[in-house]
Amino acid sequence: MKKSLVKKLMAFALSAALTLGVCACAAPGSANGKNDAEKNAALNVAVIKQLDHASLDEIANAITAKLDAIASEKGITINYTVYSGQNDQTVLKQIADQAVADKVDAIIPIATLAAQVATVSAEESKTPVIYAAISDPKAAELTGIDYVTGTSDGLNTEFIMDMMFAQNPDLNKVGILYSLSEINSATPVAEAKAYLDSKGIEYVEATGNTNDEVVAAASTLIASDVQAVFTPTDNVVMAAELAIYEDFANAGILHYAGADSFVRNGAFATCGVNYTDLGTKTAELAYTAMTDGMDGLQEYYLMDGGIITVNTETAAAANADYSAFADMGQLVEVVTSEE
Repeated sequence: MKKSLVKKLMAFALSAALTLGVCACAAPGSANGKNDAEKNAALNVAVIKQLDHASLDEIANAITAKLDAIASEKGITINYTVYSGQNDQTVLKQIADQAVADKVDAIIPIATLAAQVATVSAEESKTPVIYAAISDPKAAELTGIDYVTGTSDGLNTEFIMDMMFAQNPDLNKVGILYSLSEINSATPVAEAKAYLDSKGIEYVEATGNTNDEVVAAASTLIASDVQAVFTPTDNVVMAAELAIYEDFANAGILHYAGADSFVRNGAFATCGVNYTDLGTKTAELAYTAMTDGMDGLQEYYLMDGGIITVNTETAAAANADYSAFADMGQLVEVVTSEE
């Protein structure tokens, strides 16, 4: 286990552990898999969302649907409970510690902080940690750990930048909206800056670590007269998207984001991963880890992107023509869904 990650995540005091009520468990999880007798017992899984929002909810729903399908196909029982850490490190640690104490067979954390906390909690027990939707597993210090693997939704930042300029070749000022608390955002933000610098395009950064701060940051970008805004796969901004998309659209500012869930909540466009597919893959990995062990699994699995999603309502409100995207990839049109 990497000491730096432990130090980062253990530097706070914990309150009394939550009573989580995970289903009665079989033998403890192991990175080496189960013997034949154990494989016939019920499998028990803790699914831990970092917080509640559309992207993470979609992933969790896909994970549990696939676990149900696997159980039906194999004629076995897979018990699971889905938790939300409320984007609070202490709460996440309580949930993960209790899951380990309950001897679940696998922990499936969704998003970076949840994965980091679960990895620390499982260090002694070696309970398999199969994370979902980590954009940069290496930067998050989740590689090189024998009981940890998962799925990555690494973003093709350059392609999204190309989409901006395909839609508006005269673009000359871009906003970059993200949270400083999201490790996922660091690399794509740096990539976006490098891209814009190479073109001599002015950009304005605005950050927020809470819903209210994101709303204020969006207002700052509108006041700065940016023509488009880029946000990577940032959970904090995603949670605030429904509160900012109309202001951007009414100002004629196009919000390009890191996942289709942003677009379904009002952002203009993205090119990225299908989170239902990602959740399904994560569940498959978790089942393999629980039954056959971790030895044959990769450090992580990068999911394919290539799907361009556009919110037609937002496009209409901003009077934006997105016809250029049809030649850039598979185009999916959606409307705003407040979920």
